[in-house]
Amino acid sequence: MVLSLVATATWLALPLASVAPNRIVPGTAHTATDLLGWPLALVACLPLVALMALSRRLDRGRCRLALALVLVLLMALPGWLAFASQRLVDPELPQARLGIGAAWWLSLFWLSLMLIELRSRLALVGWRAALLPVVVATAWWLQGAWHGSLALSQELDGRRGDFLEAVVDHLLLVGGAVGASLVLGALIALAMRHSPRVERLGFAVLNFLQTIPSLALFGLLLAPLAWLAARVEWLSALGVSGIGWAPAFLALLGYSLLPMVRNTHVALSEVDPGVLEAARGMGMGRGQVFRQVRLPLALPVVIEGVRITTVQAIGLTAVAALIGAGGLGTFIFQGLGQAAMDLVLLGALPILAMALVADALLGALARRLDHRHLASSGGES
Repeated sequence: MVLSLVATATWLALPLASVAPNRIVPGTAHTATDLLGWPLALVACLPLVALMALSRRLDRGRCRLALALVLVLLMALPGWLAFASQRLVDPELPQARLGIGAAWWLSLFWLSLMLIELRSRLALVGWRAALLPVVVATAWWLQGAWHGSLALSQELDGRRGDFLEAVVDHLLLVGGAVGASLVLGALIALAMRHSPRVERLGFAVLNFLQTIPSLALFGLLLAPLAWLAARVEWLSALGVSGIGWAPAFLALLGYSLLPMVRNTHVALSEVDPGVLEAARGMGMGRGQVFRQVRLPLALPVVIEGVRITTVQAIGLTAVAALIGAGGLGTFIFQGLGQAAMDLVLLGALPILAMALVADALLGALARRLDHRHLASSGGES
């Protein structure tokens, strides 16, 4: 009920879109009431009013109906931008730009929160399939010529090559840092399990690294890497220098190690001793127990560490653009410097999408491995 009420207030009070004759001139904001008039704007709020009415007593049937309404509202969101484009953008001004207003973004946010809440109440399995109609509807809306007037679309069209290069650079930095932290973190975790002194020292160092601000760490790495590149030819040939990918990679690696080491260490240490004893009783050697019992049982928690590390690295890589490492953060800082919020969104939205996809895929993988081991344990017993 609270989310529906806030979404209604957002829809009526805040700008739905803005329009500008070109990139230089500031846009003029328009609310839903400006586009529709008060009577039709209130009519458009009726689905939200219906959600408020349903939320007074949410049994399972009402939850399903509320879920259907939320999905319909999500499907309609791109349509409102198409409508605003037709009403506001002058076709005789080829440089005219339609900006997405706060009401649209916040409506998407509130509806997403409602979707998550209803999914939890219904305990839906495979609930992401319900989003397929929303994806199809969005693709259908984007087939129209109206999306060419979107400021975000115009920014992408003018920088498509640079955008694809930035996406690749971003993914390479994240993949390299997470992959290296997985290997190095596993080795550190194994060493910690064999020596309490190494465990205390290792966590102290990793916790200290985590407290250093990212920009400060980039600055600390600048001088040593520049010195090494000037004296070691093969490092210079690899492109190592005080700025660029090298300090970004090392900083991301340093920030990624703590969650990776902690999860791996906990996962390996908290395997049920009874299971390990049963494996030894079956005649398994130490290496076999580790490879065939301890590691498979620890794998879901290790994957959780990879998930946390990946999502963190995707966000931190944006800051690496400040030291010339490339990536999508380039557009964010260019947009901030030019006061062009659509350029900021061109960098920020793909980062958000990457983080959500990585979180969903790795979380699903961890749950699947966990369920598989539980089913296997149940079958054996």
